[in-house]
Amino acid sequence: MPDHMAGERLDRVAASLFPDFSRSLLQQWIREGTLMVAGHTAKPKDRVLGGEALSLNARQQAQGDWQPQAMALEIVAEDEDLLVVNKPPGLVVHPGAGNPDGTLLNALLHHAPHLETLPRAGIVHRLDKDTSGLMVVAKTARAYKSLVAQLQARTVSREYQAVVQGVMVGGGTVEAAIGRHPRVRTRMAVVGGGKPAVSHYRVMARFAAHTHVRVNLETGRTHQIRVHMAYIGHPLVGDSVYGGRLKLPAGASDALVAALRGFRRQALHAAALRLEHPASGESRQWHAPLPEDLVSLLEALGNG
Repeated sequence: MPDHMAGERLDRVAASLFPDFSRSLLQQWIREGTLMVAGHTAKPKDRVLGGEALSLNARQQAQGDWQPQAMALEIVAEDEDLLVVNKPPGLVVHPGAGNPDGTLLNALLHHAPHLETLPRAGIVHRLDKDTSGLMVVAKTARAYKSLVAQLQARTVSREYQAVVQGVMVGGGTVEAAIGRHPRVRTRMAVVGGGKPAVSHYRVMARFAAHTHVRVNLETGRTHQIRVHMAYIGHPLVGDSVYGGRLKLPAGASDALVAALRGFRRQALHAAALRLEHPASGESRQWHAPLPEDLVSLLEALGNG
């Protein structure tokens, strides 16, 4: 350990010398005696003298009782540090109540078994089950730490495309805090005392009673776009939770009526993702084309 670190807390020194691991994990290893100072156990808050040797003898354990499953993955990009996938609608991201398996996480473990040693198998952000599009997954502890830090610093750029009810005059910004719905705990809502949430939207195309919009997120709250668009009176097409009753445009063709009634998920797609590569530091960007169901919906809206 460098002499200039004398007097620093052990956990801070460890975080500096072992940057691939989170500080909380290093603190755990110190308490367990897996990370030692000059051959002796210590406490995370202990001060170092400077010049001591730190020894780490850790084997990362599986972070959950998850099972790998052979499932199709649309991989947009992959290297030693990260994986970018294009998630189809209908795929749950993480096992939970009602979805013990058959999730993206299970598929990731089959594709790269070593992900079992990372929190949530390297998943650093989520998409709702019925939202399609791009997700980035960390493949190393270093990448996980970097991606989480970028998300917390709001430097990850995420662009979505959505189809909403009503005709928007122009773009704008929704800055409204989001928290649990005061009565329906499975829903989110704009509430006082919620977490800050900011969404920027721009009009891509207008139809008789709907609008195709591009939405960029500054924050990543649960159901953020769905809640914000409903809050300003333009809920997403197909959103059974926040969209209310289906509204059909006056004079709509049979084809359009069928398309709207048959669209049974929120019309939302994560179309672009930009971040700093955890290893090289270079800015990287990926795009995912609209899935077939959204393309068909937009065609039906355009034909009236």
